[in-house]
Amino acid sequence: MTAFDLNSDLGESFGRWELGDDEAMLGLVTSANVACGFHAGDPSTLRRTVAGAAANGVVVGAQVAYRDLAGFGRRFIDVPPADLTADVLYQIGGLEAMCRVAGTTVRYVKPHGALYNATVHHREQAKAVVTAVAEYDAALPVLGLPGSELLRAAEEAGLRGVPEFFVDRGYTPEGALVSRREEGAVLHDPDEVTARLLRMLDEGVVRAVDGSDVRVSAESACVHGDSPGAVGMATAVRAGLEKAGVELKGFV
Repeated sequence: MTAFDLNSDLGESFGRWELGDDEAMLGLVTSANVACGFHAGDPSTLRRTVAGAAANGVVVGAQVAYRDLAGFGRRFIDVPPADLTADVLYQIGGLEAMCRVAGTTVRYVKPHGALYNATVHHREQAKAVVTAVAEYDAALPVLGLPGSELLRAAEEAGLRGVPEFFVDRGYTPEGALVSRREEGAVLHDPDEVTARLLRMLDEGVVRAVDGSDVRVSAESACVHGDSPGAVGMATAVRAGLEKAGVELKGFV
């Protein structure tokens, strides 16, 4: 592989609560999954984040979520499909306004947290998200877990589904993400996660929490921006990719 995308979840501060170093991360990644106000991010934060992305040539994606500020979007909510479609449309539209004044635009959509995990297996919610994207702009790709209902629904709707790899999250033997409530869910060693990503690109596998190898193929890799060592991890991952001769480039 000669080119690869590195993304991160950004714009997640809220009021006086600051989360992550968006400015530093925007100098390292090629795509930014920007919060849309439902799980995190206030209007001023979102405007500042997309302006920073535009200034750094970073592609902006709408990171849509459940309406769950208190839980940071990490709690499953059984939203009726029509309501979820409306929620996703609302979030994309809000972020698009911030992008317009910054001279950029929303280029893709990625669910966040519990919604991301739900759309791996929950057919109705996956289709609800895809319906929103298709109705808003069928040219927008959808970023999700390989083999998920989300990517399957996107393909069925004629959208581009983009498979994603998580450099700093543990994988189950089935290829899903380990629950954050369980040991091994989040990885913190920059060298370890860099090696995992390079192995995935070279061999198409990742070591699961039980020690087995799981087949994974991806067009983008995520480094979470809300972890304490996010900047150091993204720096190491970017350096590792460049050393391996991989060009850092957005997938859109």
